[in-house]
Amino acid sequence: MTTTLLGGLSPSRFLRDVWHKRPLLIRNAVPGFSGLLSPDEMRQLARREDVESRLIQGSGTPWQLDHGPFKKSDFKHLPKTGWTLLVQSLNHVLPEADALLARFDFIPHARLDDLMVSYAVPGGSVGPHFDSYDVFLLQGEGHRRWQISTQTDLAILDDTPLKILRRFEAEEEWVLGPGDMLYLPPHVAHYGVAEEACMTYSIGFRAPTADELAHGFLMHLQDTLKLEGRYADPDLRRQAHPGEIGRAMLAQIEGMIARIKWGKRDIAEFAGRYLSEPKPNVFFVAPDDPLSRAAFNRQANKAGVALDPKSRLLFADGRFFINGEAFAPAADEIPALKQLADRHRLAAPMPAPLRERLYHWYEAGWLEIDDQ
Repeated sequence: MTTTLLGGLSPSRFLRDVWHKRPLLIRNAVPGFSGLLSPDEMRQLARREDVESRLIQGSGTPWQLDHGPFKKSDFKHLPKTGWTLLVQSLNHVLPEADALLARFDFIPHARLDDLMVSYAVPGGSVGPHFDSYDVFLLQGEGHRRWQISTQTDLAILDDTPLKILRRFEAEEEWVLGPGDMLYLPPHVAHYGVAEEACMTYSIGFRAPTADELAHGFLMHLQDTLKLEGRYADPDLRRQAHPGEIGRAMLAQIEGMIARIKWGKRDIAEFAGRYLSEPKPNVFFVAPDDPLSRAAFNRQANKAGVALDPKSRLLFADGRFFINGEAFAPAADEIPALKQLADRHRLAAPMPAPLRERLYHWYEAGWLEIDDQ
């Protein structure tokens, strides 16, 4: 199934020859695929406060960008052409979207961002632009014309709410229909325009900047680092200039700061917490009437459990990380936890060593009884 998804390539060959290197058009990547929801269902999602959505109008200049949640009336007077509705993190609210995302598990979960859906009327577009991350563009209903360019000129227009390229010169062009998919590595310029009312599903991947990682790591050190001692100068001598920061003071401060050390385990701990941390707009809903421990164990032992689609469970160096929290499980918990991290599901019967931990996650809304 994965080879069909990747145009006949095995995941290993795709990663070796295509990933992060060159665009790839895949005809009929998902045979029979025509989408996961209707335009009306998408508009309903865009009205929810817990769903990130955007409405883009324009097919040239000027461009107008509005953020949701929207009201029903916002969609009543839109023109028949030239607008696009975007809904982010569809996998958080639609099980079928989460299942589609699972087909891309040949990429580490730590790199995965989310599944975004775009509904566009004829002429609808978000303009010629580039992304700083890898993306798969899977066509649902309708047809969209894609133009791409490997141009190095990535200057963007001023005074627009979108990052639109100032100049775009197409090098290749295709029309994608239902089930077709286009893979693009970072910084490949692309311009998609709806030929007719259509929906496109974008599988995007995380690519934090060095500045974001450095800032996150420094915040991690601030929360976890403890250095003993306090600045002291028992041998202080009078200075010629009281306003000067003396060399002895600078040397002592340098020595105190130089005691800040980190190693591979610290990096792994930071990476696990950082990469599993939910986005700021993600909230978990605890069950209104939670099962008792005994009832949870009975049902889990019959059906198994599944992570809530918003949960992220990762592991590194014997440590596990879920939704920004870290823990070191007992050895007999590790095989089942690895399965849950890899597949987001754990089949029945439920391993006894894990029951207490899983019940706490269930109470927090991080995990549920598997209903598949």
